[in-house]
Amino acid sequence: MRTKWLFNLQLAFTLLVCAFLIVPVILSIMAGLTVNYLVGIESGLTLRWVMEVWNGYRNTIFLSIGISLACLVVTLLIGIPTAYVLARRQSALSRAIEELLVMPVAVPGLATALALIVTYGSLSGFRTSWGFILVGHVLFTLPFMVRSVLAVLMAIDLNTLEEGAASLGASWWRRFRDIVLPNCRAGILAGSLMVVTLSMGEFNMTWLLHTPFTKTLPVGLADAYASLRLEIGSAYTLVFFLMIMPLLLALQAFAQPRLKKFVAEDNAQ
Repeated sequence: MRTKWLFNLQLAFTLLVCAFLIVPVILSIMAGLTVNYLVGIESGLTLRWVMEVWNGYRNTIFLSIGISLACLVVTLLIGIPTAYVLARRQSALSRAIEELLVMPVAVPGLATALALIVTYGSLSGFRTSWGFILVGHVLFTLPFMVRSVLAVLMAIDLNTLEEGAASLGASWWRRFRDIVLPNCRAGILAGSLMVVTLSMGEFNMTWLLHTPFTKTLPVGLADAYASLRLEIGSAYTLVFFLMIMPLLLALQAFAQPRLKKFVAEDNAQ
C-alpha cells in the first residue's frame, strides 16, 4: 500500500513537471494557429500566420538548413580523424587536447562570437558571409562530434583490430576505412544528429555573428517576437518545432537500441 502511494506521488510530480514544461510550448503554438490569440481557439483556427512566416522568413529557414548541413560535413571531416588520433594516442597531451576541445562549449557563446569578430572582423567579405556563422557553429558543435566518436572508439580494442589487419597487409587507409569507420558508426550517427540539432537551434553566438542578410532561424524567431507580433512569433515557433522535433526523435530512437544492447550484455555477463 505504501509503495503504491509513493508511486502515485512520484507519477503526479512527474506529470506536473511535464505540464510545467510543455504547456507553455503548446499555448505558444496555439497562438500561431488561432485567428485571435486573445480570444483563443474559440476565434477559429487559421494557417494565415504560418504562411506569413513562410513568406517573410523562409530565407532564414533555408539558410539554417544549409549551415547545419555544412557544419555537419566540416565536423565529420575534422572530428572523426581527431577522435581517432586521441583514441590511438592516449597520453597527458591527448587528454589536455580533449579538454581544450570542450572550451567553446564551456565559454559563453557571446564570448566566442566576440573573439571571432576581433580576429576576423576586418575581413569584410568573410564577415558578411554565412561562412562566418559556420565557423562559429563548427567551434561550438565539434566537441560533441569528437566526444561521441571517441566514446565508441575507446569502448573497443582498436589497437588489436588494427594490428591484426596490418599483419594481413592492409594499408593505413584501408584499416581506417574498413575497421575504424564501421566500428565507430554508432558514434558518428549520434554525433551527426547532435551537430545538426545544435547548429539548427544555436542563437547566442549567431546573434552577434549574423548580418541582416545572414539571419538564421533562431535569429529570425527573436526578430519575430521583438516585432511584438505574437501571432507571427508563435507561428515561427511552430515552424521551428516541426523542423527540430524529427531530429530529436531520431536521436531518441537511435539511443534506445543501444540502451537495450548494453542491458542485454550486462544480463549475459
